[in-house]
Amino acid sequence: KQAKSAGFRSRSAYKLLELNKKFNFFKNCKTAIDLGSYPGGWSQILKKSLKNCKILSIDIKKMKKIEGVDFLLCDFREEESKEKILKEINEKADLLVSDMAADTTGNKDLDCIRTNALCAEVIEFSSSVIKENGVVISKVFNGVDFLNVKNLAKNKFHKVNFFKPESSRDYSKETYIHCSGIKTL
Repeated sequence: KQAKSAGFRSRSAYKLLELNKKFNFFKNCKTAIDLGSYPGGWSQILKKSLKNCKILSIDIKKMKKIEGVDFLLCDFREEESKEKILKEINEKADLLVSDMAADTTGNKDLDCIRTNALCAEVIEFSSSVIKENGVVISKVFNGVDFLNVKNLAKNKFHKVNFFKPESSRDYSKETYIHCSGIKTL
């Protein structure tokens, strides 16, 4: 209710604000990508918080227009989508955020595995679309496959941290991974 009365499309908008307060990744951001952007709460925060920043929101579900935010209806995991995304942002991004979770099945372990697989795909994808000193923020679940995601991130990035915002529900397995500084060969 608080999110709706503040004009946000989702309660998760507060999570992104808390994450930024902890890691300060909005600073000097000129290009940002919101993967899995529907319904648009994180895109709203990006638009409100980042001045003179190109923002590209991407989802497989159509998102209602946000003034000053570009939107691509596509699946980032498809090769042709990667090309569209790079063409749309015109340069590599400073920031990639993702609050994606797999649709729930009722089986907590399966839901965890599927959401963490999405997080791993975000981490893999990020290396082709963010700058060397870019930042990735993504939802991950504590549980099955958590260590696989953590190890993947540590192999790809110099700095990897985890943070559970206070606005996350206590009983939720969700936490967020913060990665920065892509490792190069």
